[in-house]
Amino acid sequence: MIIFFGLAGSGKSLQGEVLAKKYGWRWMSVGQLLRECNDPVMNETMKKGELVPDEFVVKLMHNEMMKEVENGRNAILDGYPRDQWQANWIVDNGDDKYIDGAIIFDVSREELWRRLELRGRADDTREPIERRWRIIEQNIYSMIEKLEKAGIKTAHVNGEGAIEEITQRIENILYEWSIIGTRESETI
Repeated sequence: MIIFFGLAGSGKSLQGEVLAKKYGWRWMSVGQLLRECNDPVMNETMKKGELVPDEFVVKLMHNEMMKEVENGRNAILDGYPRDQWQANWIVDNGDDKYIDGAIIFDVSREELWRRLELRGRADDTREPIERRWRIIEQNIYSMIEKLEKAGIKTAHVNGEGAIEEITQRIENILYEWSIIGTRESETI
């Protein structure tokens, strides 16, 4: 399984869906799974720009990850882990053995806002988004450090440019990590 780290608007979800479809993997977005669970308390929490409790998220994601392990299918974890507590839980509870690597999407603030305005989702208002960005930025490097210490590979990817270019950059990383067998450019 591969973790995609990035702020709201970074393109990690779009790329996760593109790659999952292309390779027959599952795209597991914490945000999407939380929205689909239709829990009114969780929905109100997200609407306010607050984070859903860690215990709820790790239980949800662990169960979904185990379904994919049982099915022998790879997955892209989008938005998980989101903080140090969750990263610790992954390592301390053995879920790290299912993770092949983590990719961090680097995108400028200006581009992030441009993308969010285009997608126009109801929970994409400035104040909640800024709050979530601050929380994620405070946590991302400590999470990466924890995962690297557990032996999980990490890489940064430039998340700006044409969708196909970004996909190619990610595939180059996955090829380097031996997660996919050929570079896209070699198959054309």
